Amino acid sequence: MNLDLTVIILTYNEEIHLRRCLENIKNIARTIFVIDSYSTDRTLEIAQEYNAIILQNKWENNHAKQLNWALEHASIQTQWVLRLDADEYLLPELLDELIRKVPVLPGDVSGVEFKRRHYFLDKWMKHGIYPVFQLRLFRYGKGICEQRLMDEHIQLLEGKCVVFENDFVDHNLNNLSSFCHKHINYAIREAIDLLDIELDLFGYSKEEDMKILAAQAIHKRMMKHRYVRMPLFWRSFVYFCYRYFLKGGFLEGKEGFLWHFLQCWWYRTLVDAKVLEIKRACGTDKEKIRIYLERVYGFNLVKK
Repeated sequence: MNLDLTVIILTYNEEIHLRRCLENIKNIARTIFVIDSYSTDRTLEIAQEYNAIILQNKWENNHAKQLNWALEHASIQTQWVLRLDADEYLLPELLDELIRKVPVLPGDVSGVEFKRRHYFLDKWMKHGIYPVFQLRLFRYGKGICEQRLMDEHIQLLEGKCVVFENDFVDHNLNNLSSFCHKHINYAIREAIDLLDIELDLFGYSKEEDMKILAAQAIHKRMMKHRYVRMPLFWRSFVYFCYRYFLKGGFLEGKEGFLWHFLQCWWYRTLVDAKVLEIKRACGTDKEKIRIYLERVYGFNLVKK
């Protein structure tokens, strides 16, 4: 059953994932837009097999900017928009829930949160992180992506949000080297995000902006504001202990240890190393930091 639904998928060289994603949602989506950043593999060929509408836009190392570009330039004719990454898919229970509930949602509901399951080395990381609630479904024209380099969420411009019972899955099929390289690239963006919270470099982390986020997004953001106030390097160790021991990540065996070590301790330590590097070069001088980020890392961000 096709819903009054457009699916937007951002891609760059996603041939390993895209067919699984498109096969998953082809029977519920009226329209599928693949917003591609000039892939060089079979991504576009696979998208064409599923009659997806392909739009290409240069990637500027900013998911929020790319998604908002899609919302502005895609000829969306449906009432609802679902945002997915190519390495994500909806569980059958969630597909059934969408078919049952979306057509009868009240007019004052503009967004829907789903629970995300994260798979690492083909194992569900049920302990330590699950469930994560994310707003992925929203009425067209009633939601945009907040402008942040990391941890970006859909903001509702009006209406309220409800939570569905079932899950979607984040299951990346690439190897550990790809996982580590991706997080190395994320580290500078996360460091900028933390510095923005601490020093208000660009105004992307203002607390008043949280008022139009979903409840768990607000909670997560407030936890991040608390995290910023903790000492460098010590905070990454505390975060690992919280997720691995207190939240039960150790129950997931070897895969659970690797996931929490790499994502909580190694990655967060790398982020803090970037923060230290920037502060050693610039102190806390906002203008020096902005110039440094543009010169060294190519981030030319405009203050909000």
